Amino acid sequence: MKPAFTPAATSVKKRRWLLPVLLTLSLILPLISLNIGFYGLSAQQVWGYLLHGAADVDPNVPIIVRNIRIPRVIAAFAIGAGLAVAGAAFQGMFKNPLVSPDILGVSQGAGLGACVALILGWSSAAVQVNAFIFGICTVFLTYFVGSRARFGQEVSLVLAGTMLRELANAAITVIKYVADPNDVLPAITYWLMGSLSKVDTASLLFSLAPICLGTLLLFLLRWRLNLLTLGDEEAMALGIHPRRIRLVAVLAATIISAGAVCLGGLIGWVGLMIPHLARGLIGADYRRMLPVAALMGGCFLLLMDDLARSLLVLEIPIGVLTACFGAPFFIMLIIHRGRS
Repeated sequence: MKPAFTPAATSVKKRRWLLPVLLTLSLILPLISLNIGFYGLSAQQVWGYLLHGAADVDPNVPIIVRNIRIPRVIAAFAIGAGLAVAGAAFQGMFKNPLVSPDILGVSQGAGLGACVALILGWSSAAVQVNAFIFGICTVFLTYFVGSRARFGQEVSLVLAGTMLRELANAAITVIKYVADPNDVLPAITYWLMGSLSKVDTASLLFSLAPICLGTLLLFLLRWRLNLLTLGDEEAMALGIHPRRIRLVAVLAATIISAGAVCLGGLIGWVGLMIPHLARGLIGADYRRMLPVAALMGGCFLLLMDDLARSLLVLEIPIGVLTACFGAPFFIMLIIHRGRS
């Protein structure tokens, strides 16, 4: 039976216009997003500061634009792009369209690390670092357990990841149960729902490095990911070491996901939905699909963040909005495939 994710398995024609359109959107949307926020700034004020500096503007404008909006816009685009690339890589490695970046437990592990830091009263920087460490350690534990199973590596990794995700969720539930309901519990709940409201320059710089590093690694492995979708025997016949490539790809996708979670909390559906859209538009060849997925993921999450800041008086957690779009998308996908 032909693998479902091989480049030859798709009949989608090349859409040469797609990448230029996405690149244009990736330039326009961030510029628009800088004008959106709770503090009422006119476009003239924002662009006046960006083009001419702090002269002749409200003294609050440089603080808001430089310290709040620019880091937030960069964070939204980077997280969306990173999660989309990580999700696409995992779906290809596991040959399963329902695989997401948290399949090995990185999101729940990072969430547990953040909850531990929050209940101990640590600073925001310590919460971010602890979330990153717990996320990485959870995936290493998953890989350690899965690599010792006697059956297929993909199946054993998924089973180990499922087990550790449930353990982390149980631990998070216990922490929420004993947390102070007036102070700590709301902070934990809001963090777990996903939000970019507390992004600043320091937190952005800490998380941007692993996201960019992991994304770069996956881009360098694009043609090898194509070979992994053929199966291990075929990949070895073509001259690559599947286990080694899979380990590097898992590590790259893990540091992307850990960096994204410790910066924006648990933001789901991006790494599950966007690769589907990219694959449907451009095909399953990772040489073309990964750049498209990255740009689509960045634009999508940036748009979600704009809606989160502007729909209501209070900011909506961005994880809620991505779920509101992701779940109906998969319902429509199931119905469409059922009819076809």
